[in-house]
Amino acid sequence: MRAVVIRSPGGPEVLELRDLPDPEPPHGHVRIRVHLAGVNRADLLQRAGFYPAPPGVPADIPGLEYVGTIDAIGPGVTRYSGGERVYGIVAGGAYADRLLAHEREVVPAPAALSDEDAAAVPEAFLTALDALVVRGRLVPGERVLVHAAGSGVGTAGVQIARALGCFVLGTSRTADKLDRCRELGLDEGIVTPGGVFAAEVLARTGGAGVDVVLDLVGGAYVPETIAAAAKKARIVVVGLTAGASAQLPLGVLLQKRLEIIGTVLRSRPIEEKIEAAKLLERTLSPWLSRGIVRPVVDRVFPLSEAAEAHRYVASNVSFGKVLLDARS
Repeated sequence: MRAVVIRSPGGPEVLELRDLPDPEPPHGHVRIRVHLAGVNRADLLQRAGFYPAPPGVPADIPGLEYVGTIDAIGPGVTRYSGGERVYGIVAGGAYADRLLAHEREVVPAPAALSDEDAAAVPEAFLTALDALVVRGRLVPGERVLVHAAGSGVGTAGVQIARALGCFVLGTSRTADKLDRCRELGLDEGIVTPGGVFAAEVLARTGGAGVDVVLDLVGGAYVPETIAAAAKKARIVVVGLTAGASAQLPLGVLLQKRLEIIGTVLRSRPIEEKIEAAKLLERTLSPWLSRGIVRPVVDRVFPLSEAAEAHRYVASNVSFGKVLLDARS
């Protein structure tokens, strides 16, 4: 198989396309011929040496989501027989044209989606749905704030909140991305020069603040988010692009009775990953098939240009998902 390998921790130049032996699926697993894989911020962190793969996952092949076709079946597999078009999330190894996954983590890809659209779904939409609805307990009619609204997870979060009938606010460093998010259902966009936005959020919610926050930024955004939160709000922290540390105004946290919830998909045990796959199959796939939400694809790079794809994502100019095509 062909796979993008991290030669050693470092910049994009450490990514190398290599020929490796085809993996054989163990008990309960299938092998997938990957068509496309998503590029995520976590991949950039892994490449730089800050986000190692969990045990049992290829340590030097990044990639957390894919779409492809099952081309080999391991012992004990009962859900698939081979040839099915599938998509899903994995803890690593998707930057390759062959990938192993447990059969219960693998989900049939909706026929209504092209390969490009399907590849843009799993990590972004599952992260957003899990954070907003499962962790954040979002209910219809609440006010939602999505940080980095133009990112892959951000564009998914805006659409999910809108589909639930919520009032959706989003932040971004550029007005252009917020304008594009309005086509996805964003009600209010706030440009955040210097990471200051709480006063604008309060002004645009009539002083009430927001009930649920999808925070993909962290760092200095956290105290501003707390200031923008309504009483009993749930702040779900998923990303740390602005830094892994923050000063907490504990008095405000107590007075408002806020919850700050941290979450990550990658390191969860297999039982929880199977539950995430069920969420993808039973909720998101039907929504996607009916056009309630839709993937946003910014750009597709050949697998051989993974380094350039990483540079592009790091530039912060992308809107939606960046993909790698393992067929080219």
